Amino acid sequence: MANDVSAAKDHSYDAIVIGTGITGGWAAKELTERGLKTLVLDRGRDVKHGDYPTATKDIWEFPYGGRATDEDLKRQAVAARSGYAITQASKHWFVDDTEHPYTEIQRFDWIRGYHVGGRSIMWGRQSYRWSQMDFEANAKDGVAVDWPVRYAEIAPWYDHVENFIGVSGRAENLPQLPDGKFLPPMDLNCVETHLQQTMTDKFKRKLTIGRVAHLTAPLAHSPQRGTCQYRNLCIRGCPYGAYFSSNSSTLPAAEATGNMTLRPNSIVSELIYDDKTQRATGVRVIDAETNEQLEFNAKVIFVCASTFASAHIMLNSVSKRFPNGFGNDSGELGCNIMDHHLDVGAGALVEGYTDQYYTGRRPNGFYIPRYRNLAGEKRSYIRGFGYQGGAGRLGWTRLMLDKSLGAELKEKAATPGPWYIRMGGFGEILPNHANRVTLDRTRKDKWGLPLLAFDAQLRDNELKMRKDMANDAAEMLAAAGFRDVKTYDRETGIGLGIHEMGTARMGKDPKTSVLNKWNQVHACPNVYVTDGSFMVSSACQNPSLTYMAFTVRAVDHAVGELKRGNV
Repeated sequence: MANDVSAAKDHSYDAIVIGTGITGGWAAKELTERGLKTLVLDRGRDVKHGDYPTATKDIWEFPYGGRATDEDLKRQAVAARSGYAITQASKHWFVDDTEHPYTEIQRFDWIRGYHVGGRSIMWGRQSYRWSQMDFEANAKDGVAVDWPVRYAEIAPWYDHVENFIGVSGRAENLPQLPDGKFLPPMDLNCVETHLQQTMTDKFKRKLTIGRVAHLTAPLAHSPQRGTCQYRNLCIRGCPYGAYFSSNSSTLPAAEATGNMTLRPNSIVSELIYDDKTQRATGVRVIDAETNEQLEFNAKVIFVCASTFASAHIMLNSVSKRFPNGFGNDSGELGCNIMDHHLDVGAGALVEGYTDQYYTGRRPNGFYIPRYRNLAGEKRSYIRGFGYQGGAGRLGWTRLMLDKSLGAELKEKAATPGPWYIRMGGFGEILPNHANRVTLDRTRKDKWGLPLLAFDAQLRDNELKMRKDMANDAAEMLAAAGFRDVKTYDRETGIGLGIHEMGTARMGKDPKTSVLNKWNQVHACPNVYVTDGSFMVSSACQNPSLTYMAFTVRAVDHAVGELKRGNV
């Protein structure tokens, strides 16, 4: 990527994009393709597509059999305590928590990656549309504030995003999970197909293959991206470009225009506001390597640093006009933290199918869309949940405690074990003003910036929902004839879903929201916030596709407003 800022010696650009993750990459692509000279900033090191050092290594090429050392687990303690897989193959994508601390008033699992591309390198790639039901839910339930948009307004932007990134999946014609523009679906295996049929026959519920941003067929507009090789090593970065990431897709598209200047190692500390024009003029940046402080100017600014990093920038942007944080007239900045609560579900052993196996290592599982509180049903909680899961045959590690020796042990290890199936719930967390993040000005990071302090927890509605999430999973597995069905419900904090939402929600009324329906800051129309910050509710589907759709829509609006002289 181009890193030379001499192209704009006065540090002035048409647009600035803060962040290079899923939304920052999209903002960069769309702004540059529309002719805007755009500075793209990331706080971490540069990573070019293909710069994935462990992507093609075999397990025996890693020290310690690929396992994390005690020092690794100390330095990446948040991911480690959450059960997230820190290994020699993936640890370089996750932040060192000892170098990047934060304050926990209540436990919060903040999983981060500071590098160009952000978590688009490590994301789970599950890509689902929201439905009309999701955009109406707050208004119907009297929760928080109403979304200022509805599905029909976002549908064309979902189309635009799906056509570019490539989403494989199967159309199911469900009102709660709208179909999209799909590449050929991946296949369910024999046990998953068995469960699918049971759910149709006994519960009238759907089980489908996950809708995932992997190429199962070539994309004509992206010949540089290869199709999925079914290695299931995605966490390392994909050298084939088979799954969508900023590095493989949007940033190369932006670079190809000649309009992008990418500057890594650039920590945005605050937005600069001009009282006279009532506009933001630019950003202040700390060079992460030299500690040099710089200012860059632009006509329009897209804040896409990730939900909490964006909240940090805005809370730290204090001025006479905004004494409580940038755009925070409503007092909602930093509030209404949402995620999806998980680590609850069930698993079982499967008898039979011992003469069947599967081809490759599918980087995807099945998906069971929401079915609770639909069609007039009323549970003891509102909203609902979906499941993600998969079935496979147990491998040789099942023999770790086996007492066999010699030839007998070798024979067992060479034979696939029995089938096992597991499903885990993803439940909706309601927005709540008390779930918030603030600045802890008593503690500073290595660059002198205040730390974020998290104060958020699961509340009564989520806790009631979790009972159904465990019991329903067990009921469906038992109905399929599987044995040794066991539920699980592990104690968890918010954050592990890594679906960070809220902190700068959009809304119709500036008195109760930070952004308008176009993702503009109500009080400063040349600043757009399009990462998970803008979300008003969380639904139960993975939200990244929705972030992308809103980002593209916001760029379209911003370019129009620039032409009209309104920003």
